[in-house]
Amino acid sequence: MLRRAVPLLLSLALLAACTGERIADPELKVGGAFGVRPTVVFPQGRPPAGLRIDQLAAGAGASLRADDLAIVHYTAHVWDGRENRLVDSSFTRGAPVAFPVGRLLPGLDKALRGRRAGSRVIAAIPPGEGFGANPPRGVGPGDELFYVIDILGAHPKGASVKARGGSLAGVRAGGGARPRLSVPRSAPPERFVAKVLSKGSGPRTRTGQLLVTQHEGAVWERRRVFDTTWSTGLPKAFTIGDGSVIKGWDRALTGVPVGSRVLMIVPPAYGYGPSGQPAFGIGAGDTLVFVVDVLAAY
Repeated sequence: MLRRAVPLLLSLALLAACTGERIADPELKVGGAFGVRPTVVFPQGRPPAGLRIDQLAAGAGASLRADDLAIVHYTAHVWDGRENRLVDSSFTRGAPVAFPVGRLLPGLDKALRGRRAGSRVIAAIPPGEGFGANPPRGVGPGDELFYVIDILGAHPKGASVKARGGSLAGVRAGGGARPRLSVPRSAPPERFVAKVLSKGSGPRTRTGQLLVTQHEGAVWERRRVFDTTWSTGLPKAFTIGDGSVIKGWDRALTGVPVGSRVLMIVPPAYGYGPSGQPAFGIGAGDTLVFVVDVLAAY
């Protein structure tokens, strides 16, 4: 479905629950409320050695475990004792991001595991717990990183809306926790069609939001599933309305209540067009079928 593969300054001297250590420099301060872009005041000189993790605000939401999907806002600095430059910020981009716990930098995984949604966590991450010898552009192999992470949501492996099934133009999606697709041998419809099989009770999704989903997709002509999150159970997150996903997803998933199960039939003009998506086995002119559970929207 992707179109392209406490409002005051706080001294960071809190006990680090994961490591038993502290970020104990009273000159290192973070300002701003949860959910608002933080300000960071760094002390002079190099950071202390080793991984340091603290929690500035404790949330009351679900606790993060390995293989959960965390939805977060964050900032990341290179802590070098000189410029301490900002290298990335979801706050600047104006949209939260998805962090798959267990698949992050080692230091980030340690910082997030066991934390609850609604928490603000900070982490000073040495190279050995970060990118190591192969950092991204803007980060050196020996750079220490400093993260401020606001955990907006926690979505566990195997999450589902557990709704009823239904049919559309001969396509059937089952009910229950995993709605398997069944595609008929007849020719597909020429026009885009979508149907809410089970209406959720949450707020309606809006353009520009990050949606957390479980989904399955199949090629109509070959009745073959080419993508499914239910094989691993790990939810995926996508932004709608900004060109990140195919047109069919934008059209079918905008304005539906969170907690809904949606079935859609996507002709090429609303999918991958005349070029297809060879990496997924989608040929030129293929019609696609999707069933999507909308778990959350941010």
